Amino acid sequence: MAYEIALIPGDGIGQEVIEAVGPLVDDLAASAGVGLEFTELDWGSERYLSEGAMMSDDGIDTLRAHDAILLGAVGHPDVPDHVTLHGLMLPIRKRLNQQVCKRPATLLEGVESPLRGYGGGDVDIVVFRENTEGEYANVGGREHRGFDHEVAVQSAVYTRQGTEAVVRAAFEAAVERDEKLTNVTKSNAQAHGMVFWDEVVAEVSEDYPQVAVERLLVDAAAMDFVRRPEEFDVVVASNLFGDVLTDLGAIVTGSLGLAPSANIALDSDAPSMFEPVHGSAPDIAGQGIANPLATVRSVAMLFDHLGESAAATRLEDAVATQLADPGAPQTPDLGGDAGTEAVVADLQDRL
Repeated sequence: MAYEIALIPGDGIGQEVIEAVGPLVDDLAASAGVGLEFTELDWGSERYLSEGAMMSDDGIDTLRAHDAILLGAVGHPDVPDHVTLHGLMLPIRKRLNQQVCKRPATLLEGVESPLRGYGGGDVDIVVFRENTEGEYANVGGREHRGFDHEVAVQSAVYTRQGTEAVVRAAFEAAVERDEKLTNVTKSNAQAHGMVFWDEVVAEVSEDYPQVAVERLLVDAAAMDFVRRPEEFDVVVASNLFGDVLTDLGAIVTGSLGLAPSANIALDSDAPSMFEPVHGSAPDIAGQGIANPLATVRSVAMLFDHLGESAAATRLEDAVATQLADPGAPQTPDLGGDAGTEAVVADLQDRL
């Protein structure tokens, strides 16, 4: 089977890691009999600085012609974060209806957690984050700029369709895993949107009677991600809460450099997008020490989404074997002194 993949290296370490991982992906695809045709797109902050736009005007139509999207990272010290987010990532997620964001956080053998007493396999969480609305809906505005009575209004938006889509995806995953689901909201303080969210979870749960449902406020969930991470399995949360908790989950399981993610499009004619959870990391960009494994694991999720589960499993197994090997190269975020290319080369040998 042949697939058309839109490749957006983006900014900072995103460009470095995508370049380093490319040959590994090509080798894996060839050995698995999978045809991959990459179309590289120069979208990102450098384009914004030179042309005033993060992506081309016909960008969404360009992406629709592909089977999937692989994104490196986005962000630049000279461009405000809200410009990069609203100029590239959010338009892609919203206009391609990528309503479900799936982010696993697994403590793998050989990786040291900052939490005392946890070892490989002790933490295995997957967070389902609503991805196109909620707190990231661009609804609101500012008035009376520059005056003492200047006001800013930012409204969160929760639709029944959007909420149910991510909640149902989370329940489906819970059925396949340990039949446990944690619903994270802040309904004590947000008595409209979050109470509505809780009601949708309760309604959907009736279709999955075998799944035990736990309700947590987001502050308690953040505390328990540190205090008792082993008790979580599937977590479902709104756009903002899911974003925050997945960064915490990545650190609890070793490093942001290990955390992959998938932005799943619900429309059959739209591509899904796969990207590492980490950002462009301008503090280490250009040094060749970025951890490539979050991107590698995102590629595994891409293969799995396309139905190439054997290739996905081979890639994940190679990562797990490498991390468990005390003699394998590791990047500084994992306590090693190896560079990006050394880690990728070792993975290629294992494959």
